[in-house]
Amino acid sequence: MRTDFCDLLGIDVPIVGFSPSEHVVAAISRAGGLGVLGAVRFNDASELDDVLTWLDTATGGRPYGVDVVMPSRVPTEGLPDDLSAMVPSGHRDFVERTLLRLGVPPLLAAQDRPGVLGWLHSVARAHIEVALNHPVRLIANALGPPPPDVIEQAHARGLLVAALAGRAEHARSHVTSGVDIVVAQGYEAGGHTGEIAGMVLVPEVVDAVSVPVLAAGGIGSGRQIAAALALGASGVWMGSVWLGTAEYESSPALREALLRATSSDTVRSRIYSGKPARLLRNRWTEAWSAQDAPATLPMPLQNLLVSGAHDRLMASGDPTVVPMPVGQIVGRMNAVRPVAEVMSDLVSEADETLGRLHKLL
Repeated sequence: MRTDFCDLLGIDVPIVGFSPSEHVVAAISRAGGLGVLGAVRFNDASELDDVLTWLDTATGGRPYGVDVVMPSRVPTEGLPDDLSAMVPSGHRDFVERTLLRLGVPPLLAAQDRPGVLGWLHSVARAHIEVALNHPVRLIANALGPPPPDVIEQAHARGLLVAALAGRAEHARSHVTSGVDIVVAQGYEAGGHTGEIAGMVLVPEVVDAVSVPVLAAGGIGSGRQIAAALALGASGVWMGSVWLGTAEYESSPALREALLRATSSDTVRSRIYSGKPARLLRNRWTEAWSAQDAPATLPMPLQNLLVSGAHDRLMASGDPTVVPMPVGQIVGRMNAVRPVAEVMSDLVSEADETLGRLHKLL
């Protein structure tokens, strides 16, 4: 199972694995795919620099990428304290009442963390500056094409630029902006996602652009990889499936929630960041659908509002409240396995499926 995309990136199999965990990213790259590190969790660019320095060695010289969250146009933003002051007190009261109602205790030690500032354009730009000083092979952006100067800098250093798209018209616009690879992410995906299912979206995007297209959204098996290739994709972009791997550092509560969830146990909501994102459905997400719940705030204010609550929810040890973005593929994530084993099974099943389909000719 090898496509032209493999030659473009210098990888063995057309599998791109996105994860916020550097350990997962390194394992994916070592197994022949392209691991892509989600940088949004790094408020401090120096911390990202340390992690990328570790990846430079831990990948064994294999290529890897970095994913940022950066709007194509520079928004107006303030300092963290200024932004926090823009969060209405009524929203803060609702969060506190909800945590009390759900039985979520306060943290034993206060967290001095003003939200996940990686959602901010300025912080994402700092992430890019750090990444450009490492042997990164790919820069990906979850919010479409990065600004033109960022694309120019990446190309000047021989890096490829990828952008996620939820519609064919978005994909065309991305390519016009200079993007080299389009990730066609279907409705089934975890995290930020659009409204069109992958089975419909992927061939639409493939027909709309002349650059390589990766299929994304709810992919977690070799049969699905074969299906993506049949739809015209050059490879796949996978994220949620790595949450169930041994290398992903997870609390027992999150592990339990993921392992017992079915494909119907997710919900697409704005409560995580202010933009539509698919999350585990649980008592926390249901609380935001209640009659007394306020409207969600725009990015990045919504994340500033709920970031402290997320820390408490994760630390609670209660699998019925953990706040986690995940795709509909969660229904197939029924065991904790090493990344290398997952990769091996993906490739074997894809090869077997492609061979079976060839016999139909």
